[in-house]
Amino acid sequence: MAKYYLQPEENYDTKIGVLINKFNSKVKSFPPGTCPLVVQYASLRASMSQTCGKCVPCRDGIPHLSFLLRDILAGEADENTMRQIHELAEMVRDGSDCAIGYQPAFEILDSIEEFKEEYESHIKNKSCSSSIGQKIPCINMCPAHVDIPGYIAHIGDGNYADAINLIRKDNPLPTACGLVCEHPCEERCRRRLIDDAINIRGLKKYAVDQVAADTVKVPQPLPDTGKKVAVIGGGPAGLTCAYFLAQMGHRVTIYERQKALGGMLRYGIPNYRFPKNRLDQDINAVLSAGNINVEYGVMVGEDIAIETIRKSHDAMFVGIGAQKGKTLRIEGANANNVFSAVEMLDGIGNDIIPDYTDKVVVVIGGGNVAMDAARSAVRCKAKDVRIVYRRRQDDMTALHTEIEAAIMEGIELITLAAPVKIETDEQGNCVGLTVQPQMTGPYDHGGRPSSVAVNKPKFTIACDVILIAVGQDIISVPFEKFGMEANWGVFKSELTTAVPNMDGVFVGGDCATGPSTAIKAIAAGKVAAHNIDEYLGYHHEFPCETKAPVPKANVRMQIGRANTTERPAYIRKCDFDHVENPYTHEEAMQEAERCLRCDHFGCGVLQGGRDL
Repeated sequence: MAKYYLQPEENYDTKIGVLINKFNSKVKSFPPGTCPLVVQYASLRASMSQTCGKCVPCRDGIPHLSFLLRDILAGEADENTMRQIHELAEMVRDGSDCAIGYQPAFEILDSIEEFKEEYESHIKNKSCSSSIGQKIPCINMCPAHVDIPGYIAHIGDGNYADAINLIRKDNPLPTACGLVCEHPCEERCRRRLIDDAINIRGLKKYAVDQVAADTVKVPQPLPDTGKKVAVIGGGPAGLTCAYFLAQMGHRVTIYERQKALGGMLRYGIPNYRFPKNRLDQDINAVLSAGNINVEYGVMVGEDIAIETIRKSHDAMFVGIGAQKGKTLRIEGANANNVFSAVEMLDGIGNDIIPDYTDKVVVVIGGGNVAMDAARSAVRCKAKDVRIVYRRRQDDMTALHTEIEAAIMEGIELITLAAPVKIETDEQGNCVGLTVQPQMTGPYDHGGRPSSVAVNKPKFTIACDVILIAVGQDIISVPFEKFGMEANWGVFKSELTTAVPNMDGVFVGGDCATGPSTAIKAIAAGKVAAHNIDEYLGYHHEFPCETKAPVPKANVRMQIGRANTTERPAYIRKCDFDHVENPYTHEEAMQEAERCLRCDHFGCGVLQGGRDL
């Protein structure tokens, strides 16, 4: 008589699951600067261990592919090897029964195209290209290349002013990044190999919470050069560029269309995420560098000609951001009570708070602007707030933490619903949003599943106000007339931030990349400042008096990451006060202690020069 058994809880598959999680941590911690062929080789070896052995192309083809790739890495391959890899990968792709076989083959064929130069270097030169070499993960992943291990060590020692000065060597807006940075520096943190990434943003915030940035004296500028530089736009890119140019001894004039500096940091991010008095601390410190004059309320291209600015200065930096909200090309888009979310947030930044008492507000979009607009609408006393998005929640471009916070504050997400019409009454007021249900389709060029209309009936979401958050436009026309080339409003520029065919004109931030993050705008401003300095005939190197402390022995035992917490949703959604709770001293010290000081241990001791 046959017997049947329950699967024991502590079986091999359960235990292997623990190993897989550890393996996953290793993959996530692949050091930046690693040769892509090494990563591809490691991926192939992992695929080999997954094969069931039933079909020959997978069972025998993947190991042979890995041997051929190993020959390339060892400098023992030639053009014939590449031909073999290509032919074998196609055979494995087309002949394997399941994804364990055909997906690695797809990836090999893709890598031949994606990393063509690297393959050629290994074939012809028998070595990696010159750009390959392991880098300090957090420093490399930070667009501004801030000395993160160094300032974390200062925080651990209680030297908060030193931490701020070390940050300011590469990023003059430490408070802004401590509160709203998307922390790409944490993505490859080597601490993941032990437990979890360091809470780098949380530690930076702790430093500026202990010592306000504008109470930490900025370095003395270098001697006056007499050179004049115009900076158009006082957002994160413009402020950064102005700060470093001023430090170099150049005279800077910032032309700002608003009544205060900050750009989208002030007029796009609500107070509950970034209180403006905290932003002012960074701005006060930047202006204290000297050599900076600000012209407020000036719309360049209208109030003053761009040609006039360029002729009266030795160089010009354009960092005007993406300050205009896009609209939807659907019926009813011009109805009453239909607004741009960007303009609504701009109004709140100017202390114009809309009253949505007893109103139902619908926000269209899935990015951070949509989340900010929806959460702001809650604080403007809306009865209900709903976010409508044509893709899945997983495909939203907003930070996961922002989406989670919106849901906690009672905001409903209506996903896989594409707006097709805004319904209006006889007076032209919007009364609802009609949407077409969607399903997920093939991946688009951006790497996300596209949305495709599904055979389901349209439905209407009743509402009183609609906020459109489907992207941002750049007011580029005046600058295009001046001669700056643009593609769909985004200015063309080189990696040096120089504008092609425009002598002495540089550009950076959202207007050069499309809407992006504050830290990327800061990086662009920093690179532009150094290249403007070179253009003016200088090569200034101003030393930072603050150095990283001597590293201590690593703490290698597993310790849980100290996440920051927020005020309870039922309290915080009633006001615009800052939502995030501060770190305690104990949390900050424990988190700082977790840093492995990769700038000293491991490849860090081999580091030479690095990108700006």
